[in-house]
Amino acid sequence: MNTFPAGDALVRRDLSLLWHPCTQMYDHRTVPMVPIARGEGAWLIDTNGRRYLDGISSWWTNLFGHANPRLAAALAEQAHTLEHVIFAGFTHEPGVALAEELVRVTPPGLNRVFYADNGSAAIEVALKMSFHYWLNQGHGEKTRFIALTGSYHGETLGALSVSDVALYRKTYAPLLLTPILAPSADTYEALPGESASEVAQRRLDELRHLLEAHAHEVCAVIVEPLVQCAGGMRMYHPDYLAGLRRLCDEYHVHFIADEIAVGFGRTGTLFACEQASVSPDFMCLSKGLTGGFLPLSAVLTTANVYEAFYAEYSAGKAFLHSHSYTGNPLACRVALETMRIFRDEPVLERNRVLAAHLAKRLAPLRDHPHVADVRQTGMIGAVELVADKATRTPFPSSERRGLRVYLHGLEHEALLRPLGDIIYFMPPYVVSTDEIDHLVDTAIAGIERAVA
Repeated sequence: MNTFPAGDALVRRDLSLLWHPCTQMYDHRTVPMVPIARGEGAWLIDTNGRRYLDGISSWWTNLFGHANPRLAAALAEQAHTLEHVIFAGFTHEPGVALAEELVRVTPPGLNRVFYADNGSAAIEVALKMSFHYWLNQGHGEKTRFIALTGSYHGETLGALSVSDVALYRKTYAPLLLTPILAPSADTYEALPGESASEVAQRRLDELRHLLEAHAHEVCAVIVEPLVQCAGGMRMYHPDYLAGLRRLCDEYHVHFIADEIAVGFGRTGTLFACEQASVSPDFMCLSKGLTGGFLPLSAVLTTANVYEAFYAEYSAGKAFLHSHSYTGNPLACRVALETMRIFRDEPVLERNRVLAAHLAKRLAPLRDHPHVADVRQTGMIGAVELVADKATRTPFPSSERRGLRVYLHGLEHEALLRPLGDIIYFMPPYVVSTDEIDHLVDTAIAGIERAVA
């Protein structure tokens, strides 16, 4: 039910040429293409003047609002100084200063920074670097990775190889590496009477059995700490991360933390790993790194990993991986300003207030006859719609109930883009409590419409 002007010139031009991500373009015969002209804070404004509260931070990237004046000023200043330079054999102040800040704020021991230009690329770097580390150490037999069931780490072939969401993976399976899958510590899968911590321990026991059988061939275990985002906003207890760190040390495999979506305050701490007081061997960062302004990613690792590659050229141990826009000065400068906002303003304290308000507003949905679960970690909230609450039987995917919520949101000034039938909330940190009320009220009305 397209409620937008059918004759919108920008939409017509778009649909005649473009192919959009994660989209069946045929849907746009009935699902509106929304032409955005500008952004203000937590809001997007289309070419017809209609406003949309950005409840998903534009794919989880935006932290401090659209067109944030502080970030825009940093970008403009840098653009008049240096826009780009090769990062092989050359360096620049924004790249060095950002690396210094990232090392300062991330968990202890992560003291080397490798830049890439998006989240999937960061995962590729971490996977290759882990494998190459073991190869340089004389362990070329280590060629496999352990990932969690329901995991998602990106859509380039390497990142997709350690993902377990059939929607993305199934088609390309013949092209992919085969990961060893460890059962997720997802609290939604708790046995009757089992606490979130007990689920974590049970899953750690199962991971131990996998490592006993496969550690000799495994480079690393890769996880999204605390929240498996694209896998359905599945959430688990920090105890799993603490136990994972111990098991990785015991069985001599790396721990890769994919904090691309959960980093920079989303889970209540600056980085999710902090809630378990653990340091991974690799930490992948992107999305919120630049506050949503520009593509940039970073992989942080340890001195031990770095030193395994540090040798004379003739030794053949160099990490020969590159991207044209590695260390782009514009992106690095904006990312540095993003970090300074965290330093200068009480961001995490304010987020705790906002998260508590979101929790209060979502709580009544726990009693809804078509809601199987309401879960939240920090500034990420999710509501799982089902056909039958008692059995948790999902709606047939062909019915696309979540799409109905999305369309309702667009009609009522809210951008809510569900993951299947999971309605989630991940707003920018500049959102107000009144705006959270608007998102939740719109979602509740959309849910009633979707399950009617």
